Amino acid sequence: MELPAWILVIMLSVTLFIFLVVAIVLLVKLIGVTKEAKKIVIQGQGIAEKADDIAGNVRDMTTVGGLVRHLAESYLEADKKTKSKKDK
Repeated sequence: MELPAWILVIMLSVTLFIFLVVAIVLLVKLIGVTKEAKKIVIQGQGIAEKADDIAGNVRDMTTVGGLVRHLAESYLEADKKTKSKKDK
């Protein structure tokens, strides 16, 4: 082969080598980022479940039916305590 052909082959080989090294480094970084994203998603799901529980508690305490149920449960608990004290 002639000299210009060798120069082109060397340039293309070096370019391919650099591209492969950069691609491998970026792939390793991408794997790390996906692991961190997975942790964030799991934590976000936990926060969403807690927020749903809190919203349910607030809804129960602010609706009329929830207040009546809460008062009835409190009355029944107090009634059970007085009966258990009388039995002793």
